[in-house]
Amino acid sequence: MQNLTDISVVRDVLFRHGFTFSKALGQNFLINPSVCPQMAECCGADGQGVLEIGPGIGVLTAELAKRAQKVVSLELDKRLLPVLAETLADFDNVTIVNDDVLKVDLRALLEEHFAGMEVCVCANLPYYITSPVIMRLLEERLPFCSITVMVQKEAADRLCAPVGSREAGAVTVAVQYYARAEKLFSVSRGSFLPAPNVDSAVIRLQIRETPAVAVADERKFFRMVKAAFGQRRKTALNAISAGMALQKADVASALERAGLLANIRAEQLSMEELAALCEALPG
Repeated sequence: MQNLTDISVVRDVLFRHGFTFSKALGQNFLINPSVCPQMAECCGADGQGVLEIGPGIGVLTAELAKRAQKVVSLELDKRLLPVLAETLADFDNVTIVNDDVLKVDLRALLEEHFAGMEVCVCANLPYYITSPVIMRLLEERLPFCSITVMVQKEAADRLCAPVGSREAGAVTVAVQYYARAEKLFSVSRGSFLPAPNVDSAVIRLQIRETPAVAVADERKFFRMVKAAFGQRRKTALNAISAGMALQKADVASALERAGLLANIRAEQLSMEELAALCEALPG
């Protein structure tokens, strides 16, 4: 088996297949030999199914395949298919699917490849699609037990921040509504080829059996959260009023009924307080 963390080996494989990196696809391949084994261990792949997104040249894929019953990797760039066929030739439990994670029917894919298996997600996500991918995996309530992904360090800090802290935003609330988020370890920019301009971190989302809070109307709750955090310099009253096209008097009344101060900002609200405010709002 090739050493896919050896830069000379990686360059040779890519050269022989005529591959060049695409900035548009956010391609940065891991070459730090300690990162992928650690990710594979942390995701809990042992004996179960793993969905990987963006395998690159297969460094993480190989580590997952050593532990998992089956690995299915979604790769958008068809130029990498012959590369992966070479680098993963030693594994008979890996399937590469040439498709877009944001467009493919994930539920059908899981039923086709992982029938009867417990499934987790493990991926080195391209930075430009981090939030859309994570939110799709969560919002569709797909049968994953956990999601372990490498993301930009700033995104990791935001996603894992406590709701009610300055670092939290609308995506923090959304993620932690569905899952328990924790930051596992940091990864320096020098761990990649080519090296990005930022550092990364690996986070794990442990899917909740039930949402963090109970709300009568999820769509309304997330509309309110988006509005509340959409104008962070404003109070929750002004931001929600503008973002949801509600009368300020109605929002002020809802804040009072929820036991909240009229001048409170969204970043100061806990998950429970956000839920209470949503229930008190009209509509």
